[in-house]
Amino acid sequence: MTDSKLKTVKIWVDADACPKVIKEVIFKTSFRLKIPTCLVANSFMSVPSGGLISSIQVDQGADVADQYIVEHVKENDLVITADIPLAAFIVEKGSMAINPRGELYTEENISERLSMRDFMQDLRDNGVTTGGPSPFGPKDKELFTNSLNRILTKKGFNR
Repeated sequence: MTDSKLKTVKIWVDADACPKVIKEVIFKTSFRLKIPTCLVANSFMSVPSGGLISSIQVDQGADVADQYIVEHVKENDLVITADIPLAAFIVEKGSMAINPRGELYTEENISERLSMRDFMQDLRDNGVTTGGPSPFGPKDKELFTNSLNRILTKKGFNR
């Protein structure tokens, strides 16, 4: 991969619900590989100094941060999000998305993820207690870190 292609990669973080431990992994990776990173959130997000990492505070409201990311993401970028509809838009645009547990969203799995999300929402809307995801733990951090490193290596970052 050419240097000019590498310089076009940016990491976008749907930051409001992103676990702090995952943000720390992203920050370290950004500095280590010199990849610009932008956190997008409805609230103020403190970011490390150094110029590679920025934060955009968008207006309050459902999906405002998601819409900002969709409008600004480029084809070679990577988005970190647990929001399945946002991930679907990202995949549709030809970009890559992973969730904070390291799962890569793809053209092959995003429809199933959307269907399951909608099904679970219908259950909740009808009063069924569905529970939530398991608590975020060290294994999730490890899976995310490995997935992030694998994706960036495929994009030509191997330092």
